[in-house]
Amino acid sequence: MLIPKKIVHRKVFRPVIKAKAARGNEISFGHYALKAKTSAWVTSRQIEAARRAMTRYIKRGGEVWIRIFPSTPITKQPAETGMGGGAGGLDHFVFSVEAGRILFEMDGVTPEIAKEAMRLAANKLPVKTSFIVKEH
Repeated sequence: MLIPKKIVHRKVFRPVIKAKAARGNEISFGHYALKAKTSAWVTSRQIEAARRAMTRYIKRGGEVWIRIFPSTPITKQPAETGMGGGAGGLDHFVFSVEAGRILFEMDGVTPEIAKEAMRLAANKLPVKTSFIVKEH
């Protein structure tokens, strides 16, 4: 799974999701991409599940780029714990996806294979997505 090697603060404020992505909203590496239409937190487990679904479908042909990295720690209190006592221990990491953000890119496969692989990956994610192709 994707987790940071080091973090500056173990407990941080929860990320607020703005309306539109100001950066990371254009295709940079590949020819095909999966773009978020809505905003949500995407966990490291969801990113890894989507990546596996894509690479298995393309049978390790072509190349896949992950354009997001979950670096925000989310804490959680243990079950059946009383009120108070602070934020709790570190539970998982998230990336705050804004609408318009490119999540994954792909190259080296046909458009049909890329579209189906991206559809399988999109089913693993909590955001609505669209498949886009880079214009020359």
